[in-house]
Amino acid sequence: MLVVPELPREGARRSAEARLQEAEGLAEAIGIVIAAERAFRVRSVRPATLLGKGQAEELAELVRERDAGLVIVDAPLTPIQQKNLEEEIGAKVIDRTDLILEIFGERAVTAEGRMQVELAHLDYQAGRLVRSWTHLERQRGGFGFLGGPGETQIEADRRLIRDRMAKIKRELDQVKRTRSLHRDRRQRAPWPVIALVGYTNAGKSTLFNRLTGETVFAENLLFATLDPTMRDIRLPGFDKVILSDTVGFVSDLPTELIAAFRATLEEVASADLLIHVRDMAHPDHEAQRDDVEQVLETLGLAEEGAPPRIEAWNKIDLLSAEERERLFGEAARREDVVPVSATTGEGLDDLRQRLSEKLRSGEQVHEVRVPASEGSKIAWLHARGEVLDQQVDQDQVQLSVRLSPDNWARFQALESA
Repeated sequence: MLVVPELPREGARRSAEARLQEAEGLAEAIGIVIAAERAFRVRSVRPATLLGKGQAEELAELVRERDAGLVIVDAPLTPIQQKNLEEEIGAKVIDRTDLILEIFGERAVTAEGRMQVELAHLDYQAGRLVRSWTHLERQRGGFGFLGGPGETQIEADRRLIRDRMAKIKRELDQVKRTRSLHRDRRQRAPWPVIALVGYTNAGKSTLFNRLTGETVFAENLLFATLDPTMRDIRLPGFDKVILSDTVGFVSDLPTELIAAFRATLEEVASADLLIHVRDMAHPDHEAQRDDVEQVLETLGLAEEGAPPRIEAWNKIDLLSAEERERLFGEAARREDVVPVSATTGEGLDDLRQRLSEKLRSGEQVHEVRVPASEGSKIAWLHARGEVLDQQVDQDQVQLSVRLSPDNWARFQALESA
């Protein structure tokens, strides 16, 4: 049973129909069969159950009629609201956060992904233990009849959760250090990094496959990709560019997940360029863009010094002729937008050209002298920049090379190393 409460604070940002469709997609992503759907307008939030008394009774009746064993509420619920709703409806109740955590738990493949999801699960459950243990009496401690009150079951469980979370955090810190070393090695290497970001199911993995010629898992599913994947691609003027596919975002992404996946999402922060892939055939694509921007802001990627961004307006093959004309007209007035279809390949050459131009923007010509014996530095300059002129003067090589500010700084670091 799927329930979408329209809360007063939400306004008209997203239609109830679009929210029902997305919540249904989330449920189907882990094989839940939806028996019935309901959208309720909540005029005033009831602290005990979120929904009004009449709405809860209507739900209970529907659950009995459809023989539903699970009620998904597409909104965050407090532990007490969850507990009270279960009692009033007579079925297990989970909220949006719980559902997304379940999807992530099922999709995580790598050891790091599984640890991140477990950490988010434990963080979420830590505040909800009261629901599981209210029936247990306080245990006694000490000897005989004079022993003081011992550790309650809920305190014991909280301690176990804290210990487990601390252990996972230590293991993730180790993974983070390893990832940081790999990132440092990549930054010393002469290849720029481009990261794909976007709302879940916007077509990031399909675009990734198109650009790289790979067959990374890409389905019409929410959160089809959880673990970051990196492959090299060719762009005009570049021998090699690293393309990274990342986890998709979603509205009201649980803060526990953002915190747990921060190490993975740091790949986005360290990229030279971001491609924001947008599903322009979706009726709520503007709201989806706002949600992605909000997550990027949480990661500190809306500030000065953040990687530059290009929007790939995807799924243009699903638009009507009139919508295509309007979209192409708007894209022509902007320099940071490229209409594409990752399915048909339309617009991908334009995207490659725009990416190349963006990576080369801000470049300056530098005169460099390198000892002829240091062939690795000369090769670095040829791979990372555009060598306009090269002359040999005895045991020195004089190069005139066009480099981006980042690459010039990296070359200076190589020189001083």
